[in-house]
Amino acid sequence: MKVPELLSPVGDMDCLKSAVQNGADCVYLGGAQFNARARATNFDDDGLRKAIEYAHLHNCRVNLTLNILLKNSELQDAIKLAVYAYNIGVDAIIIQDLGLADILHKLYPQIKLHASTQMTVHNLEGVKQLEKLGYTRVVLARELSIDEIKYIRENTSMELEVFIHGALCISYSGECLFSSMVGGRSGNRGECAGPCRMKYDLLEEDNGKSNTIDSGYLLSPHDQTAKDYLTQLIDMGIDCFKIEGRLKTPEYVGTVTRFYRKLIDEHINKNSELNNISSTEQELTQTFKRG
Repeated sequence: MKVPELLSPVGDMDCLKSAVQNGADCVYLGGAQFNARARATNFDDDGLRKAIEYAHLHNCRVNLTLNILLKNSELQDAIKLAVYAYNIGVDAIIIQDLGLADILHKLYPQIKLHASTQMTVHNLEGVKQLEKLGYTRVVLARELSIDEIKYIRENTSMELEVFIHGALCISYSGECLFSSMVGGRSGNRGECAGPCRMKYDLLEEDNGKSNTIDSGYLLSPHDQTAKDYLTQLIDMGIDCFKIEGRLKTPEYVGTVTRFYRKLIDEHINKNSELNNISSTEQELTQTFKRG
C-alpha cells in the first residue's frame, strides 16, 4: 500500500516547527514574493535557507509556493527565486503561471514542478496536458468529488495531490474575481481579501420591496475535512494529502497535522491502538476560524 505524503502549511518559522514536530512529511511555504498568501509572514532568502535546513534535518521535505500569475516585469525575479530555492535544497516548486513553468522546465529540467490548485485542474485531460508540459505533480482542484478523483487516479501515473482539510473557497479554484471586483485585490496575485468570509444578508424582492430572508456567513463554508474519505483516498493511491492554512497559527498547524498523521498511520499500520482520536478531533473543531 502506498503511504501518502502529509503536506502541512507553513506561514512562518514557528508554524514550520509545529508542522515538523507533529508529523508532517513535507511542508509548503512562500518566499518574500510571488506566492498566493502575501499576508503570511513568509520567508526571505536567509529565512528560506534556514527553513529548508531545519526541515531536512528532521527528514521533512519543503515545497516552495510560486503560485500566482506573474507580470512580464516580474518574470526574471521569479526565475531567480526559483533557482535560488533549488540551489539551497528546496524539493519542489508549486506554480500557477504556465509561462514561468515553461521557462523553468526548459532551462532547469531538474527542478520538480507541481501544478497549483490555482490552475483549476479538474479533469484527466488537464492532468495529461500538464504532464506533457513537464510537471511532476498536479494539485487537483478542491471542488472535485471523490468519484472524479478516483477516475483521474485510475487513468494516470502522474503524482496527484488533494486537499484534505481547510478553507473551501465558495468559487472554483483559481477562477474567483470577487476580491478583485469589490476591493481591487486579486486572489490570483496572492492578495485575496476574503470577501466571501464576511456576513451577508440574502434579500428577496416582493412588489418593489426588499425583504431579508436569511443572514450570516452565507458564502463561507466551514472548514472542509476529508476524514470520512481518508481511507478511500489512501486505498486509491493518492500521493499527497494537503492541509490548507498558511495564514493560520502554529497551534492550528500542529493540531491538524497531528490529527491526520494519526488517521493515516492507523490505516496504514492497521493499529487499533491509534483509534482513540476523539480528543484531537474536538481540538480540530475548535481551531476553525473564518478569515
